[in-house]
Amino acid sequence: MREIKSLKYGWKFQKGDFPEAIKSDFDDSKWEDVQIPHDWAIKGPFSPENDPQVINYGDKKLVFLGNTGALPHTGKGYYRLRFNLPYDIKTKRLRIEFDGVMSHSRVYVNENFVGEWPYGYSSFAFDITEFIKEGENTLVVSVDNKPHSSRWYPGAGIYRNVRLVILSPIHISQWGTYITTYIIDEKEARINIRTEIENHYGEDKQIEIETAIISPEGKKVASAIERRNINEKDTTYQEMFIKSPFFWDIETPNLYTASSTIKVEGIIVDWYETKFGIRDLIFDPNNGFFLNKRHVKFKGVCLHHDLGPIGTAINKAALKRQLTLLKEMGCNAIRTSHNPPAPELLELTDEMGFLVIDEAFDEWKIHKCPNGYNTLFDRWAEKDLRAMIRRDRNHPSIIMWSIGNEIPEQTDPENGAKIAKFLHNICKEEDPSRPTTSAFNIPEEAIKNGLASIVDIPGWNYKPESYGKYHQILPGKPMYGSETASCISSRGEYFFPAEEERYIGNNHKRKNLQVNSYDLSCPEWANIPDVEFRAQDEHPFIMGEFVWTGFDYLGEPTPYYEEWPSRSSYFGIIDLCGIPKDRFYLYQSRWAHKKGTLHLLPHWTWYGYEGKTIPVHCYTSWNTVELFVNGRSYGIKSKCPKNLLNRYRLVWYVEYQPGELKAVAYDEKGSPVKETIIRTAGIPSKINLVPDRKEMKGDGDDMVFVYVDITDEKGTLCPDANNMVYFKIEGPAEILAVDNGDPTSTEPFYLPHRKVFHGRCVVYIRSLEGKKGTVKLIAQSEGIEKGEATISIK
Repeated sequence: MREIKSLKYGWKFQKGDFPEAIKSDFDDSKWEDVQIPHDWAIKGPFSPENDPQVINYGDKKLVFLGNTGALPHTGKGYYRLRFNLPYDIKTKRLRIEFDGVMSHSRVYVNENFVGEWPYGYSSFAFDITEFIKEGENTLVVSVDNKPHSSRWYPGAGIYRNVRLVILSPIHISQWGTYITTYIIDEKEARINIRTEIENHYGEDKQIEIETAIISPEGKKVASAIERRNINEKDTTYQEMFIKSPFFWDIETPNLYTASSTIKVEGIIVDWYETKFGIRDLIFDPNNGFFLNKRHVKFKGVCLHHDLGPIGTAINKAALKRQLTLLKEMGCNAIRTSHNPPAPELLELTDEMGFLVIDEAFDEWKIHKCPNGYNTLFDRWAEKDLRAMIRRDRNHPSIIMWSIGNEIPEQTDPENGAKIAKFLHNICKEEDPSRPTTSAFNIPEEAIKNGLASIVDIPGWNYKPESYGKYHQILPGKPMYGSETASCISSRGEYFFPAEEERYIGNNHKRKNLQVNSYDLSCPEWANIPDVEFRAQDEHPFIMGEFVWTGFDYLGEPTPYYEEWPSRSSYFGIIDLCGIPKDRFYLYQSRWAHKKGTLHLLPHWTWYGYEGKTIPVHCYTSWNTVELFVNGRSYGIKSKCPKNLLNRYRLVWYVEYQPGELKAVAYDEKGSPVKETIIRTAGIPSKINLVPDRKEMKGDGDDMVFVYVDITDEKGTLCPDANNMVYFKIEGPAEILAVDNGDPTSTEPFYLPHRKVFHGRCVVYIRSLEGKKGTVKLIAQSEGIEKGEATISIK
């Protein structure tokens, strides 16, 4: 029977080049003890000397200091693990599985070179049967992270999960099931299952494979049995029908399970489960996207793979928190920018109901970064793309395969279309059930050179003004905004006057390296959200958008590439530590109308501004709102389609007086339906701690995120507070990180103290495996009342 062992604990790590470390008797006693997943660079320190990049920009050479996060991710590192195997292990087959190693990994078992995989985002596995022995074994992984290989923070090391899989000589291959579904009608669906089986006995064997379909309710609803002789590798094909199926949908993400059992001479030798969903996808060039015959707009975001202050080391609880926040905003789709994601992300998108574009590459043969994927493409592109699709093709949340992002070959008339066709064909060979796509930022060239015609569905990056033109040029192609807006902002930073700012060169840059939070700022190639909203509304054939980005991420600190300290992005709708920016509520007002959004900005604590004019913006689900300052009405305003800034938001200019800023929303009949109030804060008086959950599992992976607010004595957030807060934890858990969302902070994330940024920060708490009990988090800051929060671990 199949046995899966998670290789999480017991690892030793040392950064540096230690070729002798592959020896079994190598002394690693002074190396660091680490837990996998592990990102060696996230503890820092931050420095402008970490991977600075020289970029040719026109006739200038610019030095980008924080482009890859200003963290020490480059260089070599070695991981070592000793593990024991039982006396009968030679009767089994063993496979070592890696979900991702950043990057250029080489794997050794008992001093033997097993294999390599350079692309840090690919999942891979090696058969290590011939290299293992009874008793103690040694696994070594070397990593070589090249400088100038990424345009964002890539992380470093074994940052995703690792497993040892022990198998019978006859077993289902890695990623060996492929399930497609076809909805006949609402009363019946057809399920086709292809299963690849390996036989390592050296002779043909008679096997029986039974596949049972288990419904979301846990009931067996269909099954099929096949008996046959198999040689070294064989494939079975089974067809089943399900009556009254439960469909997978973003609102009701129903998941079925295919349970595959292999028997030899009546004895079970392997058992394997595959989750899948039953759904129908239609991409119409004139009417948009339909899921199960229902029209759905992509309300999507692009996501990089880091998890903010815990780096790239994958954690399912942290991923679920991100997706929960996005769901609250009304988001229904994710683009995995610009690489294959962790398997855990796709498990969650299946379970929570998100649509996914699974993206393979940021480069082909022409480089963006000197040591980027261009150095690997010829030898590895086919392997990496097939690995991504085989791993991910049973996930119902995935709707498209993306073969590239802003590929420079858009401008290559000789090779661009040829390479696109090569990759497109691989996708069709591995999974003909889904369309291919690519994100184009030079659409005219991509159209002229044929790239846009080769993929099934072209995506346009930052071209809302041209949607109509592209639809006329490619009338038979469905299309969408694959990367939109790129609005930039710093949470809690407000500058007057609030005007549109397009960052070109050094204009609009501020000495504090922050960006206005009025959501009117963007780089030269981008747009504010309102521009994209208008284009989407005026071109109903566009299937939706994927905003750049859902969360701030480490690296790419546009517009402050050259300035220090600036080490993370300003693009996020939500900041690096998971606190929503104002923009969150602008998107929520459009994407989640039923939430009843009524959000005001800025805050209302402006000492020294008495009597001066302050612009007040309102993001709301309703069309009509009245604004009050200390009971005085500043008038009723309604959204106006003819004025861009009043089409999706409401704007007043009011005289600041301390006290109370209130908005009242009215329905179509003129009746008040909701109000929201912002009050002027007094002096900082206490710390308020709010955990996102009150319970977590004692499995060593689960996490709780505690929001920390500095408030006055009445509980009003102090928006200018920058107090240093010290944290202490009591009970069976650990503080993994603390962050405040400030893209210019160089405080190490792992330290148990931090200055709040505009009155707020977040503490990341992780459970300890096998430990239960009550955890208390205590927060203290000089001169104010301490805060406490308790969490139960079960």
